[in-house]
Amino acid sequence: MRSHSEFSAQTLAVLAALCEEPSQWRHGYALAGQTRLKSGTLYPILIRLADRGLVEACWQQEPAPGRPRRHLYRLTAAGLASATGALASAAGPASLASAAGPVAAAGPGARVGARAARARRDVVMPVVS
Repeated sequence: MRSHSEFSAQTLAVLAALCEEPSQWRHGYALAGQTRLKSGTLYPILIRLADRGLVEACWQQEPAPGRPRRHLYRLTAAGLASATGALASAAGPASLASAAGPVAAAGPGARVGARAARARRDVVMPVVS
């Protein structure tokens, strides 16, 4: 089993989303919406997880008429065990918020834009002696 330190905060967010319904196939688009990760971040994470044997991917068998086939993703048994352990290790109050970044800190359904996140990070606090 991998320790949570081997997973980035974004990877932990993807694993948490997949753990909600581990046996269900999920579209990348749905995972992107749930985790608030951009495709350039999400799909490389899914590919790495699949290469490690933690996620399995397949092509959608029968897409809706006029729609292209899409990849579907779900956790493997090893992926569920690894994700459960990593998420449990990160379940402390401070580490849980930092594990999923602004998404977890803001709560479900809240959207924190990159500009707002940068604005908070760039605030300079005066030093009082």
